[in-house]
Amino acid sequence: MALNASTQIAHPAEQVIATLANRDFAEHLTSLAQGTLSNFTVEGDLNGAFTLTSVRAMPTDRVPDIARKFVGESINVTQVESWSAPDAQGNRSAEVKISVAGVPVNVNGTERLTAAGDSTEFAIDAQVSSSIPFIGGKLASAAEPYLGKALNLQASQVSAWLSK
Repeated sequence: MALNASTQIAHPAEQVIATLANRDFAEHLTSLAQGTLSNFTVEGDLNGAFTLTSVRAMPTDRVPDIARKFVGESINVTQVESWSAPDAQGNRSAEVKISVAGVPVNVNGTERLTAAGDSTEFAIDAQVSSSIPFIGGKLASAAEPYLGKALNLQASQVSAWLSK
């Protein structure tokens, strides 16, 4: 299943990337979803290429019924974002991989920050897949809106965080 979303954030790209790489922001975002941030690491310098890894224990009460059959009351979601250094205009891209422990659902794609002066377009293009025979497509279809909402929440919260 394709996962495509984009939104405008009324802040410069360097502020957006600094927020995405901020542990306090990651904890705030996770708490909004009633989860727990288990691990958060930034490898590299934010002025260049870096890798951001977060592991969240998330409740499954809002997971579609078809997916809930495979998980307990919570799931561990690992998100790895390998960000490029900014180009001359301040644009960045990241290879994104999201996996769910114990469930063969994966997200692979690209995030983009496109700088436009004092605002930034935040976009993701990804594929949600599942390797379970026969029902993998249904499971991926069920997971796609949930993951899309999570990514949209992230973008809207970056804007709210920076507006404080």
